[in-house]
Amino acid sequence: MDFETRAIHAGQEPDPATGAVTTPIYQTSTFAQDAVGVHKGYDYARVANPTRTALEECLASLENAAHGHAFSSGIGATTTIAHLLDPGDHVVCVNDVYGGTYRMFSQVYEPKGYRFTYVTPEQLSSEAASLVGDARLVWIETPTNPLLNLVDIAAVARATKAAGALLVVDNTFATPYLQTPLDLGADIVVHSTTKYLGGHSDVIGGFAATNDPTIAERLRFLQKSLGAVPGPFDAWLVLRGLKTLAVRMDRHCANARAVVDFLAEHPRVTRVLWPGLPDHPGHEIARSQMRDFGGMVSFLVETEDEAVDLVAHTEVWTLAESLGGVESLIEHPARMTHASTATGPFAAPANLVRLSVGIESADDLVADLAKALATTPARA
Repeated sequence: MDFETRAIHAGQEPDPATGAVTTPIYQTSTFAQDAVGVHKGYDYARVANPTRTALEECLASLENAAHGHAFSSGIGATTTIAHLLDPGDHVVCVNDVYGGTYRMFSQVYEPKGYRFTYVTPEQLSSEAASLVGDARLVWIETPTNPLLNLVDIAAVARATKAAGALLVVDNTFATPYLQTPLDLGADIVVHSTTKYLGGHSDVIGGFAATNDPTIAERLRFLQKSLGAVPGPFDAWLVLRGLKTLAVRMDRHCANARAVVDFLAEHPRVTRVLWPGLPDHPGHEIARSQMRDFGGMVSFLVETEDEAVDLVAHTEVWTLAESLGGVESLIEHPARMTHASTATGPFAAPANLVRLSVGIESADDLVADLAKALATTPARA
């Protein structure tokens, strides 16, 4: 079945007890057993819940994965994956990475003896074979957050396989509608389902998927043992969001293109970062591994003060962290989502603005940016 059909039907057969077309919210912590140790596949909701199972089966199908694991947040998924490692293990990570991921790696795991090497996406794409070295795991985002750089997943996968390392791809920005990393050789794909998959800014969640049964078995054990699992209502909200993912992503991408066309011609904007631009350094990689270029756009203005003023002067665009919802969001990464990197070697540019382009009227989004740029004073 095609993506759109699987998003609506995979793991979501009508409820056998009632015929309900929508997967029920199984709001229960425990399940009756027929005898000691004899049950219908569920005993305690931290271990498994039917609503969560439906989400895991559906999203695994969309990622072309044999195994899926839902978590209480994207960071919960990241933490669980990190427990595949031991102190002393070496991780290679792109340096342009979500601030929360960098904070976890640098402030939680590095002090415990885990070793991290940060490299640019360009280096990893072109020099993966020499950079992986003794790494146990390679962690990439593509497109990256917030600079929207690209990593050649297939090239890195070849290098990790040759070195016996695991490749984890954070696919939050692209979603499985635009990119399926497991098909390109990744070992694990991870999401913050809070973002595009949920799509309505009303849920926190995470997900990890793999085709490797050994990795899957370990992740399932860690999911149960660490306990970073979503409640049934959270799972249901993400499952509901998946049903419209395809149509939403088409609109996100189309609106992003309209916004980029406007920003690229504006005299106050010094540079636009979006993989769909032919002069983007990762454009050809994006064309080779993505079906479209996504709804995230970043751009630079002259100064930090201009960027901070600008994000506070929009009306349709909401000043807020997060991304991937139906509403358009604007933020200043250096002081918001990536504040944890501000004093480190991988700080987001102070004059950078990040946009999560929603599904409103593209004309209204462009008009609001035009007004904000016109009314925000130039700052030296």
